[in-house]
Amino acid sequence: VTEAGQRVFNIFINNQTTEPLVDVIYWSGGNGIPVYRDYVLLIPSVGSSKQTLWLALHPNEEVVPNPESSSSLASLKPENKQSKKGKENLLPTKTIIGATLGCTTTSKERRKASPLPDQLCQCFTLAEIQAATNDFDNAFIIEYGGFGNVYKGFISRIKSEVAIKRLNSMSQQGAQEFWTEIQLLSQLRYVNLVSLMGYCNDNKMILVYEYMANGTLRDHLYNTKMNPLSWKQRLKICIRAARGLDYLYSEAIHRIIHQDVKSTNILLDEQYVAKVSDFDLSKMSPISMTNVPLTTVVKGTFGYMDPEYYKRLQLTEKLDVYSFGVVLFEVLFARAAVDLEVEYSQISLADWGRKCVANESINESIEPFLKGKISPSCLRTFSNIAENCIRENSCERPSMNDVAKRLELALQMQEIEDIEQNGQVSDGAQFQVNQNI
Repeated sequence: VTEAGQRVFNIFINNQTTEPLVDVIYWSGGNGIPVYRDYVLLIPSVGSSKQTLWLALHPNEEVVPNPESSSSLASLKPENKQSKKGKENLLPTKTIIGATLGCTTTSKERRKASPLPDQLCQCFTLAEIQAATNDFDNAFIIEYGGFGNVYKGFISRIKSEVAIKRLNSMSQQGAQEFWTEIQLLSQLRYVNLVSLMGYCNDNKMILVYEYMANGTLRDHLYNTKMNPLSWKQRLKICIRAARGLDYLYSEAIHRIIHQDVKSTNILLDEQYVAKVSDFDLSKMSPISMTNVPLTTVVKGTFGYMDPEYYKRLQLTEKLDVYSFGVVLFEVLFARAAVDLEVEYSQISLADWGRKCVANESINESIEPFLKGKISPSCLRTFSNIAENCIRENSCERPSMNDVAKRLELALQMQEIEDIEQNGQVSDGAQFQVNQNI
């Protein structure tokens, strides 16, 4: 192991995650330089017998110290001095663990350098990436992002068009996000999530994703030369995006809070199938802590952010639910989440949408292209879902699973209206929603 990113692992002590995503080369700044870390643990005292302290480095082999060995981490545990009354046995012992971590280069380690399954996430050479992007020609850029630009390219080895994200190597935060994203997305395979195909780390931080031919949802809503999406196309896109987000909370190995749900992070493939993208700001928690809110600094995009998040700084699924509610109003009104060119009361899309639902004036405020094309029952259901998502009290917001189911109901209402008016389902769609989306 000679470069940052070739060996990334998690440190566990006594079955507790002590430090995730450890990269010794990244910490030390070079090969062969040891790094010393202190960790503090509370260990209950049980009599005078020795206790084994378990240390594990995953995805590497587990280390089980031998209590009889003087070199064992267990020997670092201070001797338990019992009082005459024996009451100290009930108190936990605070243990300071010093761990020296270093990387040495062996042929075995080279073979194990990547902890990612080859069939899920490939390592591409810099030469392949440069050939795919014409040496990062600006003409190939399809998106400008906070952590780096995204290029469209074609990689000959896999015979596929790809989206290549080149992260800013000067940003320490970007480097941390780089390895977080690789570890996260290499494990995620779901029809409504953009798949990570591979990465490159030849002194560059590059991620390779599947290419989404029809761009972002935002590209099709406003300030665009593209033909507007039909109402049922929009409904199906919202349903698929909700399913993708729900997968992150309920089915993924780790509970994942996206933190930056918005119309530009919902991508469309050549068949307009929606997939959630951009996990640069995502946070994950161990599956054993799925009911525990995470506390962090404020991240996200202005206009989509949950006001309650500002106050409590706690990450829960309901943070993404709020942002998705803003997206639903964006789909309905075909306007930005924040528009400084409209009258003051309409600047915030969330506030304006909430007022329109309360005043029952949604039909007058929706995009002109959609007027007369949405059944009253479908419009009422859809707008109520959006309003429920952006409730100020997060406890009053639905789960993302509920949002997806209610959107499916809204689509069924639209299908029924189409049958009653035209005698058939429009757009060649079938009535069975779950099989058609």
